[in-house]
Amino acid sequence: MLRQRVLTALILVPLALAGLFGLSGAPFALFTGAIVLLAAWEWVNLAGFEAAKVRLVGVASVALAMLLLWGSGAAHAVWPLWLGAIGWLANLYWIVHYPERQEQWRARPRRLVMGLWILLPCWVGFIALRDSGAEWLLFVLLLVWCADTGAYFAGRAFGRHKLAPRVSPGKSWEGVLGGMAAATLLALVFAVWLGLSVGQTLGLVVITLIVTLVSVLGDLQESMLKRLRGIKDSSALLPGHGGVLDRIDSLTAAVPVFALLRLWI
Repeated sequence: MLRQRVLTALILVPLALAGLFGLSGAPFALFTGAIVLLAAWEWVNLAGFEAAKVRLVGVASVALAMLLLWGSGAAHAVWPLWLGAIGWLANLYWIVHYPERQEQWRARPRRLVMGLWILLPCWVGFIALRDSGAEWLLFVLLLVWCADTGAYFAGRAFGRHKLAPRVSPGKSWEGVLGGMAAATLLALVFAVWLGLSVGQTLGLVVITLIVTLVSVLGDLQESMLKRLRGIKDSSALLPGHGGVLDRIDSLTAAVPVFALLRLWI
């Protein structure tokens, strides 16, 4: 398993870095769109549809929605980011009230629609951040990585109070605080690197703390759906790493919300 994980990472990490930071404009949209479509393939399964034909229809529907967003110029608009932010407020409500309120979203068509307001705003957020400068795209990727790393070590060392035991028993409030501390340190380093003013630095720190909390929702959201489906990984597309959604679940929440809040820096 470890060998599989290492080999997959050695192949995917350079490819991802080249696509995310070596491309821009339409090629970048195509690259990130391909990642989102792989995630859509897995999402249809999380929604409860296992047949390959149905999953292909779901992927094709997301691809068509992307084409419409791109062709209409909405892929560069703000409203899809607002759609994502509002959707994550709904997701927060369902996570907090799991499993009592699961009847509100557990129907398979509703889970499919849920995927649209998670995946499409994420794609638009990637485009917005790349258009505004590679440094902001780099920042949100590092933010999620730092938050995950800080949460892991703080949770192992100090974790006592469970965050959402009915959704993801391994997560703790101490881990969340550790992730927020690591992300805050990253924000301060970035502020110095970019030469931000004191006010801009304060704004970046506040936004970083908000996005760190939102990124946790992305992880919990997928855990909630996998728990309902009774599966451990979203797929086996990435040997040793599970599925694409398992790798970008936090980003699906963090990217659109950060792209929206960054407008206020």
